[in-house]
Amino acid sequence: MRRRVIIGVSIFLLGIGAVMMANLDRPSREPEIYSRAGMDERRVQVQNLQHKSPHIQKVDTIQANEILKKRLNNDPSIQMIHHNAQDKSHYYANEVVVDFSTTPSGTSLDKIAKDIDGALKEKHNSSYIFKSYSKTTTELIQYFKQNHQIRFAEPHYIYLQNEVNDTYYQNYQWNLPAIRTEVGWNVTRGSKKIKIAVVDTGVDLNHPDLSRRLTKGYNALSPKDPPQDDNGHGTHVAGIIASVPNNGVGVAGITWYNPIIPVKVLNSEGTGGSFDVSKGIHWAADHGADVINLSLGNYQPSAVMEEAIRYAMKKDVVVVSAAGNDNSSQPSFPAAYPGVLGVAAVDWEGRRAPFSNYGDYIDIAAPGVHIASTFFQGQYASLSGTSMAAPHVSALAGLIRSIDPNLRNTEVMNIMTRTTQQTERPRPAVYYGNGVIDNTSALEAAYRRKYPLGRTSEWFNQFFGR
Repeated sequence: MRRRVIIGVSIFLLGIGAVMMANLDRPSREPEIYSRAGMDERRVQVQNLQHKSPHIQKVDTIQANEILKKRLNNDPSIQMIHHNAQDKSHYYANEVVVDFSTTPSGTSLDKIAKDIDGALKEKHNSSYIFKSYSKTTTELIQYFKQNHQIRFAEPHYIYLQNEVNDTYYQNYQWNLPAIRTEVGWNVTRGSKKIKIAVVDTGVDLNHPDLSRRLTKGYNALSPKDPPQDDNGHGTHVAGIIASVPNNGVGVAGITWYNPIIPVKVLNSEGTGGSFDVSKGIHWAADHGADVINLSLGNYQPSAVMEEAIRYAMKKDVVVVSAAGNDNSSQPSFPAAYPGVLGVAAVDWEGRRAPFSNYGDYIDIAAPGVHIASTFFQGQYASLSGTSMAAPHVSALAGLIRSIDPNLRNTEVMNIMTRTTQQTERPRPAVYYGNGVIDNTSALEAAYRRKYPLGRTSEWFNQFFGR
């Protein structure tokens, strides 16, 4: 009799599971994301941003970066590498980053300082920055190459920023419906256990739309100080990911619960050295980051940066990076490093942003033109750039891991790249990678993978403590 009851209950539960799977796990019918009605609405939202608003600043980050590059080009303390007629990389003159295979003694460091007519500026793990008062960077590299204890010696490269009922949501935030954010929230709105690190200019730690979403951070430029944003770029990036939704204030972020780890590696001008950026990546990976967003870049590969990226990936972190804003095919780093998700930008019509870099290192695309978000000093601003596209992808990675924290970083990236928006005509991969992200499709795919029988699988997992 007991056996019959068990069999009957099992059949009953399986029947319920089949019905629930059919109704709850059926992929939502793909709407025409770029339908005429949707396009008209997004066009109005963008026009609202283009006109002067007392609430949202319009910040031309592309032009600001061009001005900054010109200043760097004319700064005698900065040197350049010309990759082609257009693209340049910058590094600090008379400095070198050196990585030792064995820790040098104090006596050895004193001898090096005397030999190079300089001093040790800073160290982190096995990497050191040396500055000379008379030798060029090239001469310094030649000097260190003669030392068999040196793993690498390279210039100290400079990285540049790449640029609900909430008050501004309906009127300004075209980007969220363009990637089907709201429908995706029916699958998950995130988890407090999955942390996203914003390695950037820091974050406005007191912003009313962000402060509750921030966890302990790090200032690589001044470790004793908090990672306070004195530029605005990092706060804007963080807001795209995590501005508190549905609080009646400001803008809505893509995640509802995922904490932001603010890591300051860029200064008030939006620039920072490869040494400090790598320190920030190491710190984030060591302090619980599940996703790291890097809205910064340089055209020159860096050994110290590549080592930091490999370190984060070995710790199973999803690393996302902006592709750059020079309309160039020159590979930008860290976006072009193996295993990093390189992100291009699209506009409100799903077209490639005219400034967005391109090439075979582009993995995916996301909104990056006229994006409304939080800004430093408690403000809001509209910015454009691949810097704005990258956090859309980082937020989606955080949501996917919120569904299944056991997914490896490569599995998370695979879900995002194979569930992109479908278009009638194939899009050039050099511009869009695998396509524009689709939050709903990606989250449904992650959910089906975690719970193949839908809510029934969820119930069994909860019941048996799995």
